[in-house]
Amino acid sequence: MHSEFKEALEASPVIAAIKDENGLKKCLTSESSIIFVLYGDICNIGQIVEDIKAAGKIAMVHIDLIHGLSSKEIAVDFIRQFTKADGIISTKAPLIKRARELDLYTIHRFFAIDSMAYESISKTMRTGRPDCIEILPALMPKVIHKICQSSPIPVIAGGMVSEKEDILALLQAGAISVSSTNQETWFI
Repeated sequence: MHSEFKEALEASPVIAAIKDENGLKKCLTSESSIIFVLYGDICNIGQIVEDIKAAGKIAMVHIDLIHGLSSKEIAVDFIRQFTKADGIISTKAPLIKRARELDLYTIHRFFAIDSMAYESISKTMRTGRPDCIEILPALMPKVIHKICQSSPIPVIAGGMVSEKEDILALLQAGAISVSSTNQETWFI
C-alpha cells in the first residue's frame, strides 16, 4: 500500500463520502483528509476532484457511479488522464487492477450480503491486491471483525453509519476507517 494513503486512512477515522454539491461544499471543511466521490459525470468530475484537491484532501472517485463512464478499463485511464484524482473505488476487479497499473490508490468495494461474500473477499485480496477493501453495509461489527481478522490489507466500513456509537463499534471491530455520506458524522 502507498504509505501516504495508509497514513491518511489512519488519520481519518471518518471518511466523508459525498453524493452531491452540498456534500462537496461541506466536506471541504471537515477534518477528513480523504473524500469519497460518489456522484458526477464525465463533464464535471474533473472540477469536483479539483475542488477537493484545492482543499488539500485526497480524492477517491467511485468510478462505477460516474455517469458517462463504462465499466471497462478505459474508464480508469480517463480518470487518470483527465482528472487529478488520487485513486478509485470500484466493485469491479479489472478496474482495480488497471488503477494499480496506473499507480492510483485503490479501494475494492464489497457488499457483505451473505456468507459467500467471505470467499469472494478472500479471493480478491489474493488476486486483485487493492490498497484497501470497503465493506458495506457497515452496521455489522461482528462481520467487520471477522473480515479484519482474515484480511492482510486495511478494511474500511461504509454505509448506513449515522451515529458516533456506530463509528466507535466499527473502529473497535478493526476497521481502519469508516466512510459515511451522513454529514453529521464528518464532524464527530
